[in-house]
Amino acid sequence: MKNIFLFLTLLVLSVSANAQQNQVQQDSTKTEKLDEVLVKAVRVNADSPITHSNVSKEQLQKRNLGQDIPILLNYLPSVVTTSDAGAGIGYTGIRVRGTDATRVNVTINGIPYNDSESQGTFWVNLGDFASSTESLQLQRGVGTSTNGSGAFGASLNVLTDVFSDNAYAEISNSLGSYNTRKHTVKLSTGLIDDHFEVSGRFSKIDSDGYVDRAFTDLKSYFLQGVYKDENTLIKALTFGNKEYTYQAWYGLTADELQENRRQNPYTYENETDNYWQDHYQLHWNERFNNNWSTNLGLNYTKGKGYFEQYKPGESAGDFANLIEDDSDVIVRRWLDNNFYVLNANVTYKKNTFEIISGLSMSSYTGDHFGEVIWGSNLVSNTNIRDRYYEGDATKNDFSVFSKSTFKLAENVTGFVDLQGRFVSYKTNGLNSDRQEFVTNTDFSFFNPKLGLTYKPSVNNSFYASYARANREPNRDDFEAGVTENETLNDIELGWRFNKNKLNVNTNLYYMFYQNQLVLTGEVDDVGSPIRATSGKSYRLGLEVDANIQFNKVFSTSTNVAISSNKNRDFNSSTDTGVTNLGNTNIAYSPNLVVGNSLNIFPVENLQVSLLSKYVGEQYLNNIEDDRGVLESYFINDLNVNYEIKPNKLFKSIILSGLVNNIFDKEYVSNAIDYGGGYVYYYPQATTNFLLGVNLKF
Repeated sequence: MKNIFLFLTLLVLSVSANAQQNQVQQDSTKTEKLDEVLVKAVRVNADSPITHSNVSKEQLQKRNLGQDIPILLNYLPSVVTTSDAGAGIGYTGIRVRGTDATRVNVTINGIPYNDSESQGTFWVNLGDFASSTESLQLQRGVGTSTNGSGAFGASLNVLTDVFSDNAYAEISNSLGSYNTRKHTVKLSTGLIDDHFEVSGRFSKIDSDGYVDRAFTDLKSYFLQGVYKDENTLIKALTFGNKEYTYQAWYGLTADELQENRRQNPYTYENETDNYWQDHYQLHWNERFNNNWSTNLGLNYTKGKGYFEQYKPGESAGDFANLIEDDSDVIVRRWLDNNFYVLNANVTYKKNTFEIISGLSMSSYTGDHFGEVIWGSNLVSNTNIRDRYYEGDATKNDFSVFSKSTFKLAENVTGFVDLQGRFVSYKTNGLNSDRQEFVTNTDFSFFNPKLGLTYKPSVNNSFYASYARANREPNRDDFEAGVTENETLNDIELGWRFNKNKLNVNTNLYYMFYQNQLVLTGEVDDVGSPIRATSGKSYRLGLEVDANIQFNKVFSTSTNVAISSNKNRDFNSSTDTGVTNLGNTNIAYSPNLVVGNSLNIFPVENLQVSLLSKYVGEQYLNNIEDDRGVLESYFINDLNVNYEIKPNKLFKSIILSGLVNNIFDKEYVSNAIDYGGGYVYYYPQATTNFLLGVNLKF
């Protein structure tokens, strides 16, 4: 693989050198930054008829003291986050507009990050990735065409660190409650001979977690080499993470929560998750003149790991007769996968007309198998690490798109985005329950998106858009017998106002689904959510976010999301038959989500922010069983940042402090409902703190 990447790098450099000889010189003030073109195909601009929020590196760094990216995005509109360990480090999750993480399409430099089979995003495999992130854009709803699994609630695209003109070094350290520690070193050579830069980051994060023994141990790196010319940017980068976490995905019953909300029902000392993931990316961006540019992206991801689990009193048949009946057993369940991606697109831009066309191809292979590593009553011919199940999976994903922005009138801009996506998924062998799991399914999707932006004045703009998205079931859905694809139609109406110290974004959306897979509230034996087809359903909502700079001392950022989320004519299966419950609330979909940041700048280089979040009541099931209701909660965090600029040695010293849940609220942000009143809760941390110092050389 290393030889392949070396060959491709040399090939790209050779082609680029030849292309440079024929390029037209141009005014750099009229062109975009070369780094930003890496995500141009999946991002939208400020006037686009797509509902979105942008987050800069500076905004991320204010609270980047070790918590995962979902927690850092907690105060964006319609966002709800949770943490298995309770303190925002390790296994964390994000929901947008009530939709779970498998519907949030995530890309890194335009490369799909969601797991191909589960479609989920495992942030535990991106330890301290915020320290290598230049910017984020969260698009709510269907959004623009993206690469990988379809976006049914949002798409989040990440741009990693841009190249630096000047050499630098950074050392960041933080510590806090629950023995949390983060240590980060960043280095850059700056541009050498105005063309080459090498940079890197190495990080170590440890935390015991709020929940007993829910520890996290993350080791991560980010390395990047850049070649830059006036119209060429080539980036070869690799990043990876090794995670070691103790399991906290089981939750607590109501009685256990009342007795001791920090207890962990797992008792086996090595009930842990162990996973290694390494990414290799190569990007070549070429700008030929003011009108034409191209971008090529290549990716290889290697992931391998297991979780270890103790199981008492198991039957022989469940373990391929490697054990005697009623034997205690310790198993390791492995996943060994490879993921290849090719992205290519071309952009033509002239005056107010722009068109971007491209394709994305990916291939995934994954081996699933389980090993018996110990048993109290092994049969005579059993060897340690004998496999009791194994199966494999292959998924190929090809998409082609073309999106255009153009003037229809003096104040009216049109937007058209057409995408075709073609998916093939095959499995063979046994699943973890030792049941035959064989699929061979193909899907073909057409996903059109249309929009208009009307800008009657410099300060006001109005937009309207329609988008259609389709997506295939994930692995767990197939195992549950679901084979139909889901379809989403999304209508968005918005108003943006921007004048001096006031910025307001208002958006009304109506998302209606066919065969929507909704969370039942249950999880399987590895903590993955179980879903069921709801037939027809919809999400209707209003989102408002406003930023106000009152003066040099005070500013505020506020967002409110009000929604109604319903299954239509929902049928519930019981022992007595099927009952039509009419319109019911969709699980995990609060009708009210509010975020607020009150910022004070008492002196130069000092910022104090009070961050507040309210999440309304939400059902944990789709049948409106009141025994499965998650109570509303209101929490407040305090964030302080102070920058010192010494005359010698350091360029900058940044001191940061974060006090989470300052009013010591005992709240639960997530739970699972197994039906019949059997609910398990995930408690979040009471008052806790993180302190950090960042030294820049």
